[in-house]
Amino acid sequence: MQQKKDTPLRSDAQRNRERILEVALAELTCSADAPLSAIAKKAGVGQGTFYRHFPNREALVLEVYRYEVQQLAETAAQLLETRAPDRALREWMDRFAQYSMAKAGLADALGKATARGTLAALGHGPVTAAITLLLDANEEAGTIRPGVTPDDFVLAIAGLWQIDPHSDWQPRAGRLLDLVMDGLRAGAPGAGARG
Repeated sequence: MQQKKDTPLRSDAQRNRERILEVALAELTCSADAPLSAIAKKAGVGQGTFYRHFPNREALVLEVYRYEVQQLAETAAQLLETRAPDRALREWMDRFAQYSMAKAGLADALGKATARGTLAALGHGPVTAAITLLLDANEEAGTIRPGVTPDDFVLAIAGLWQIDPHSDWQPRAGRLLDLVMDGLRAGAPGAGARG
């Protein structure tokens, strides 16, 4: 019997589910055809527990994607609670790069599991909301130029998708995102006050 979406999982069931998702991300990134039984074994759960959470490969792959998007989106607010808006935005950009590289590694599994329209629907809303939150906080603080939209931001960082996720991608992504951040700061009302 499938759990209703609004019924919270018991803490042990939630831990099992999260462990399955973490292992599945790693395994499916390496091989789109990773056996579900191997994922269950590496996650330390039995077949019954695995299939209670994820009745088939498509359900697992879609949930890995949704889970990663949700984690990325929630990070924006968490960073803004503890960091200056511009620092929060730059750190979130690094996390977005990590997400992008993992998503690129998952591309084969995602492509085999479902249609792209489903993926776009799952990811667009939460990520756009996170970007909007960060841009609004920075515009209010005067740390970026006014009027930058989420679409502008996504176009500015689109170079991430040209980086090979199986290479030493972190230095290249870091340089690219530093350039984007410098561009966002250019013309910011508070730029003269920064040291």
